[in-house]
Amino acid sequence: MASISLAPFLAMTDLDQRSLYLLSHALAVIPVLLRPSFVVGQYPPPVSSDSNITTIRSPADRRVTISYQSPAIGTCTTVFPTQQQYTGHVRLPPFTLAPIQQNYSINTFFWFIEARSNPSTAPLTIYINGGPGSSSMVGLFQESGPCEVVEIADGQLGTQPRDWGWDRSSNVLFIDQPNQVGFSYDTPTNGSINLLTSALSSPPVTGPSNQPTYTFLNGTFSSGNGNATTNTTEISALAIWHMLQGFLSAFPQYNPGTRANSTQPGVVGVNLFAESYGGKYGPAFASLWEQQNALRTNGSMAFNKTLEIRLISLGIIQGCIDDLVQGRYYPIFANNNTYGIQALSVVDQLTAANSYLSAGGCQQLIQSCRDAVNSMDPNDNGDVYTVNQICQQAEQTCNNNVIGPYTNSGRDVYDIAQMTPDSFPPSTYLEYLNSASVQVAIGTVVNYTESNPVVLSAFVATGDYERGNQISQMSYLLSLGVRVALIYGDRDYICNWLGGEAVSFSIAAQSPLTAPFYSAGYADIVVNSSYIGGAVRQYGNLSFSRIYDSGHLVPAYQPETAFTVFTRIIMGTDISTGEPVDLSTFTTSGDANATYTNTVPNANAQTCYVRNIANTCDAEQKNMLATGEGVIINGVLYDQASDWQQPASSVQINAGMPGTVPSSMTASTASMLSGASAVGGAATVTASNLPTGVYVATFTPTVTGKPPSKKGAAGKGHVLGGPSWIMVCGVVGFALFAWV
Repeated sequence: MASISLAPFLAMTDLDQRSLYLLSHALAVIPVLLRPSFVVGQYPPPVSSDSNITTIRSPADRRVTISYQSPAIGTCTTVFPTQQQYTGHVRLPPFTLAPIQQNYSINTFFWFIEARSNPSTAPLTIYINGGPGSSSMVGLFQESGPCEVVEIADGQLGTQPRDWGWDRSSNVLFIDQPNQVGFSYDTPTNGSINLLTSALSSPPVTGPSNQPTYTFLNGTFSSGNGNATTNTTEISALAIWHMLQGFLSAFPQYNPGTRANSTQPGVVGVNLFAESYGGKYGPAFASLWEQQNALRTNGSMAFNKTLEIRLISLGIIQGCIDDLVQGRYYPIFANNNTYGIQALSVVDQLTAANSYLSAGGCQQLIQSCRDAVNSMDPNDNGDVYTVNQICQQAEQTCNNNVIGPYTNSGRDVYDIAQMTPDSFPPSTYLEYLNSASVQVAIGTVVNYTESNPVVLSAFVATGDYERGNQISQMSYLLSLGVRVALIYGDRDYICNWLGGEAVSFSIAAQSPLTAPFYSAGYADIVVNSSYIGGAVRQYGNLSFSRIYDSGHLVPAYQPETAFTVFTRIIMGTDISTGEPVDLSTFTTSGDANATYTNTVPNANAQTCYVRNIANTCDAEQKNMLATGEGVIINGVLYDQASDWQQPASSVQINAGMPGTVPSSMTASTASMLSGASAVGGAATVTASNLPTGVYVATFTPTVTGKPPSKKGAAGKGHVLGGPSWIMVCGVVGFALFAWV
């Protein structure tokens, strides 16, 4: 029996690589649901011969196959039942990435959701979470997807529409990558996981006799072989390019690049939004796509066997992009932030700052890493031992001496206003995705795992974190007319907004087209007629947005603001107001610095999720789980069953389950969209209660900071693609849970 001390399938939040060092939080997320109505000890149900899975070969590359199905309605409940969804895998056989060494299969999982209106003319947005090793189901179910998981009853979970889901203005494609992340896999492998110790063993075994059965589980995972995944950002970019060639060839109707008669070529296109470690993924992926487009054009690549990926915008959410720029801001933010929280003393701040700047310190080691990459591994293949060691040392030094001291404060690295453990956003979706009905509905052969430290370890081994060429890549994209947008919540430490702002200036310095960015001022981000959600500096195609009162996963903390900023980016409008502008000359005006000061929020309620013990459970709760005390209801630990509260009756009306339509969703509701017309992918409708469109401001409200607890009355603003901002029906602000 093989045993791994840190399970390759752990429940960690985004940016797992840095967080693994900082918090050592590793907890398995495995295939068993604990209440009687769920299946216990469950392997994914076998794919039956009468399943609805369709498998085709890619017209672009006959070696590549695409297997997909439409998940049963209610699996991810959308606003309108007419919104088509597809889940599946794009399979790249061994050696597809040649000359890169790839002697393993890559089965990349995707979940596609149509826009709420006019999907045939809507933009396509590709959403990728970070890690490296984090699943993009985090983005789908905890952040910007069309649905969220809710409790319906004791032992019954379902999904309800998310009002501010990004399907409100775009078709959206969520991708689990690199290989072995989330529902993606190389070779399905049966094994056992101990939730209390995070030890994974294969083949599966029986758990210890003195341990509660619900903390020792069997399931099917990827192989856990670190040589069966990509190990650098650049190789991952190539793998995703091949994956997208397969997906877009199978679903050409969703590829804006094939719409020859598009009347809005500057608006309708492919948008890539990437989060956290996506600050490295996003620029690299987008740059490779543009380079491949150029090869198609000049004849170096077969034009009729490949597809153009016409990129319109690149959005980086809370990106850790370049430590050479961002590194110095960790101790600064920890001691001097807009919340007045001192997580580091002045002495500790100066010590960490000195560790960054000193001879042989973080900064110098990063530069040594990049010099070594340029001279010995210019293609970032990660196969030169000396280069890997130099870059690894740089990362370790930066983590130990510059970034790590913050953790002594006990504060959450993803939200400086909260202490650990912190269980926001809720981890309920982990339970849901491992139910048999969901697994059948999406056609998976492996159980869901949120993060994969085997992938993380592969990237750590090459020192990928400090190799970085992302700022130059974003400058290159700007030169091609691609919009580049940086979005940062102001409560996150691990990829804090001070460092993100510095990155925006570094990009501008390398791009002559955006030199006036320096003199642009910060303008209010007017989210609706009663709320200012942040501040934005924008010149032409380059923008930097600070989002108020938001931690690491911005769309989870501030859903309305995140959606509003996202939609204005992909539509090419003024991010401050949403008004149409000429981006060739447009610049924001206002203060030179974003100086708004925030109020520290109250501590969030703490919830212990059995599938996320290390991040959400305190010492007493961990002991309860080890000794079999308490009761588990819908994946949450309670002292006694009476502590669980029955969900509101409205949840049963709005929530669906695989194969079950919520009573609030009717075909007649969707038919109200029949008269809609597209405006950059958003619909112009006449009904007053449809959750479509984005707010456009014509005046600035006085409320700034924390979202209003009640919806205000409509003022002089208007909705582009909708009648009035008061059509909102979702929750705005903070959930009643804390998270890591």
